Amino acid sequence: MKFKLDENFGTRGQNIFKESGLNVETVSSENLNGVSDKELYLHCRTEKRCLVTLDKDFSDVINFNPKDLSGIVVIRMPINPSIIQLENLIKQFITALETNTLENHLWIIEPGRIRIRTSLNEEEN
Repeated sequence: MKFKLDENFGTRGQNIFKESGLNVETVSSENLNGVSDKELYLHCRTEKRCLVTLDKDFSDVINFNPKDLSGIVVIRMPINPSIIQLENLIKQFITALETNTLENHLWIIEPGRIRIRTSLNEEEN
């Protein structure tokens, strides 16, 4: 599976993905910083990449249907987050990839759990 990291991931977060051996491109490396959410969504669809972001707007399955992409991952940070918390959530996500299907799903990663949307009206835990 191929991933695109949104511009809200810094170098440390990007390195965790890359060190895990995942096929990762970043918004920044493709000079897409500042593009609209819709434009980013369309880039991911064209490239057949799963979008990984901290942007909660991508949780809206009506405007950003994960079935049109290889998937969408929204990492939900707690209030007053630290870089360590973000790194732990990234690792939680990568570990979950080993046993769960992401293709065409929305995953919402939160401390200690992952919510998986399989369609507009269906949610798994």
